[in-house]
Amino acid sequence: MLHSARFTERARRVILYAQEEAGRLGENHVSTEHVLLGLTREPDSLAARMLERMGVSLSRVRLELERQVPRGESSAVQEKQLTPRAKRAIDLAYDEARYLNDSYIGTEHLLLGLLREGEGLAAKVLQGLGVDLQRARTVLQALRESEGVTSTRVTVARMDVLHGLRGRDLLSIHDLTSEECIALLQLAAEMKQVTRRGAEVVRWRRPHLLAMIFEKPSLRTRFTFEAAMVQLGGHAIYLSPGEIGLGKRESVADVARNLERWCQAIMARVFSHQTLVELAENARVPVINALSDLEHPCQALADFQTLIEHKGEAKGKHLVFVGDGNNVAHSLMLLAAKLGTHFTIACPEGYEPNERILSLAREIGAATGALITVLRDPKEAVRTADAIYTDVWASMGQEHEAELRKQVFQPYQVNAELLQAAKPGALVMHCLPAHRGEEITEEVIDGAQSVVFDQAENRLH
Repeated sequence: MLHSARFTERARRVILYAQEEAGRLGENHVSTEHVLLGLTREPDSLAARMLERMGVSLSRVRLELERQVPRGESSAVQEKQLTPRAKRAIDLAYDEARYLNDSYIGTEHLLLGLLREGEGLAAKVLQGLGVDLQRARTVLQALRESEGVTSTRVTVARMDVLHGLRGRDLLSIHDLTSEECIALLQLAAEMKQVTRRGAEVVRWRRPHLLAMIFEKPSLRTRFTFEAAMVQLGGHAIYLSPGEIGLGKRESVADVARNLERWCQAIMARVFSHQTLVELAENARVPVINALSDLEHPCQALADFQTLIEHKGEAKGKHLVFVGDGNNVAHSLMLLAAKLGTHFTIACPEGYEPNERILSLAREIGAATGALITVLRDPKEAVRTADAIYTDVWASMGQEHEAELRKQVFQPYQVNAELLQAAKPGALVMHCLPAHRGEEITEEVIDGAQSVVFDQAENRLH
């Protein structure tokens, strides 16, 4: 009937009881009410303790179910299949376990899945008894804490925030609220800890496919996205420029409409941000910006994970970007504003950030306390820096400007002299690949204050 390898013994019994209850009631299929009846037959389960904490006894649940449950004709079917609603409740139980970072499916997850499904008789009976999803999650967290269970790393409030991200595109940092940025960074830190301990990252119940569109090559982007999908139990399919020919061999809209039929999400690393917009407008699956000429949101999230690891928090810190007001600077600026991090960019005249993004960052920063500043003098900019960030002077596609940019940006090299002007302990950051000897010197990128490879590691999480 279902793959129950990750089910606890109690949860397996609940499903067996649900089949028995369906048979007793003359039904050929197992619905949500039968699963809930099965839960009432496990009085020592965590689900039972959750209900008891909410003032609802198992006998009361059973009595109300018996009063409302429909009766059918007797069936000779031995193993009864789940109804679509019951299947969805089980899927949601897996989802609840994943957000709790549990590697198993227990009775507590089944109860949460039934509540979250919302439309079945089980959910309606529970709601009629005063049991709702938010309350159940809160009670579960309290029970686990009182019993010394430490595997629940996702708080109830943060779980709700993370649930809100499902099915959404990530084209810009501005697609995320401040709360969502914080929740993602906390979850990434926790997943990194799990991975470092050698434990299994929570895996999806069913394999998910990620389509990876690359107009621009990348070591870090390809490896980390593909590795992350494997660790989560999914698969990533790499699509090179020659295989697609976005907007040339085939329209962006047609590519999106094809891919949405085969995969659960699309990641794209493209030259033009408009390509991402067109993909998102035409695909019914989430589209993730893995780099465009306007933004690089995934890089910025990994960078702030690194900043928090080394400085304890982001709020009130000062991040200084030295160099071109490019896509990386745009995403860093927006994320800094959302997290209350002061952000300064030191750049030559004519190479400032996009004016619209600069204005937006300042507007956000006014609410979070983040100061967003543009300066010309890099030494003045880094004087109070907690971290100094740089990037290549000529990005991919700007090769024809490379020689001119070398001359313009030479005073903006991150070197030992600039580091001396900063406050002690300032981190050195770079998104890589680096042009050693141009925007950053060998001694600085390989020096004690450099965290560039920590940034690269965090691209995975």
